[in-house]
Amino acid sequence: MSFSTASAGERLPFGRNTLLKVYLAVFLIIWAWTFIGTTDKANWITENVLTTVFIGGLALSHRRFRFSDLSYTLMFVYILLHIYGAMYTYAENPLGYWLQERFHGDRNHYDRIVHFSFGLLLAYPMRDYFMNHFHWPNWVCWVLPVEITLSFSGAYELIEWAVADVFFPAQGAAYLGSQGDVWDAQKDMVLAFSGAVLVMVLASVVKRMSTIRG
Repeated sequence: MSFSTASAGERLPFGRNTLLKVYLAVFLIIWAWTFIGTTDKANWITENVLTTVFIGGLALSHRRFRFSDLSYTLMFVYILLHIYGAMYTYAENPLGYWLQERFHGDRNHYDRIVHFSFGLLLAYPMRDYFMNHFHWPNWVCWVLPVEITLSFSGAYELIEWAVADVFFPAQGAAYLGSQGDVWDAQKDMVLAFSGAVLVMVLASVVKRMSTIRG
C-alpha cells in the first residue's frame, strides 16, 4: 500500500483506504475512553466541541477533497493530543506534570505542547489543501498556512476568552488553562506560529532533497 503525500500519490476513497479506517477506529476508541475517564465532563464537552466540528468537516468534505495519507496522519496525531488534554484539562494533564517534574519546570506545559503541535501538525495539511484543491501558486501554498496558523491561534484565544468570561464562566478557568501566566495567550500564539514555520521549512528541505536525488 502506497503512502501518499501532498506532492504525489493516489488519494484513495474512505472505503478503500485501510489506513484511514484504522485511524478512525482508534480515534473513536480513545475518544470514548477520554469521556469515560474524565473527572470533569462539562469541561470535556466544552473542549470537544471543536473536535466534533473538525471531524465532521473532514467527513462531509471527503467526497470533494481527500487529503494525502501524510496529512491525515498529522491531523490524527494532533487530534489525539487534543482529546488527551481535554480528558484531564490542559492545566492538569499527567504527561505535563511528568515533564514538569522531569525537567524541573515551573508549570504544566502540556498546553504549550499542543499549541506548538497545532502549527507543526496542521500547517502541512493546509498546504496540501491549497495546492491540490485550489491549485494556488506554489509560494502561496508555502506562506499561507503559516499566516492562517497565526490567525487561527488569535481567533482561538478570543474563543477561550468568550468561554471563560462570557458563555461558560464555571468551566472558564479549566478551559483557559493560563496557570497564572498573564502572557499565556501570546506565548501560545508564538508557539503555534513557530511550529508552522518549522514544518514548512522542513517540508521545503525534504522536497528540495528529493528533487535533487530524482
